[in-house]
Amino acid sequence: MSTLAPLPFETPATAQDHQVMREQLGREMRGVVSIARRCGCGRPAVVRTAPRLEDGTPFPTSLYLTLPWLTLELSRLEATGLMAELTERVQQEEGLAAAYRAAHERYLARRAELGDAEEVRHVSAGGMPTRVKCLHALAGQALAEGPGVNPIADEVLPLIDGVLPELLCRCEDAAPAPEAADSDDAEEPR
Repeated sequence: MSTLAPLPFETPATAQDHQVMREQLGREMRGVVSIARRCGCGRPAVVRTAPRLEDGTPFPTSLYLTLPWLTLELSRLEATGLMAELTERVQQEEGLAAAYRAAHERYLARRAELGDAEEVRHVSAGGMPTRVKCLHALAGQALAEGPGVNPIADEVLPLIDGVLPELLCRCEDAAPAPEAADSDDAEEPR
């Protein structure tokens, strides 16, 4: 039994949410338990997923970022080399490393609330607890849990307009132009 407080923004996932996630990802979102955080417009932003998918596959990413504009912004930050800098800081700054380990432990405890997948029992997300591998996963945790849980995400999210203090809607900014959506050359969403 978990001793964690409930996720502050968690709501049930509706049939409409599943449709929106299909549009966001270009595929069916599997293992959905709930919506851990919503965009300002109400669309899913972070989805809480089961540690084991319906087909039996273990799935360590239990707080999955689906919001396209934010995913794009985080990918842009990753491309700058920021993750290497943050990893170096985690390895050199004792206080940051301790807070990052605590975020890792909390991620594991939060996922354990939903069940167990032995294959990923000690694997959290985003490279925790020793490196910074995926800002998307770290942002998912921070957006679902609130500030003060993941120190790396707490540093990164303020670099993106519209994320804090509230998650503002920029969904229309990320929508493909009508001609791009009809093009045979349009890139498939990730």
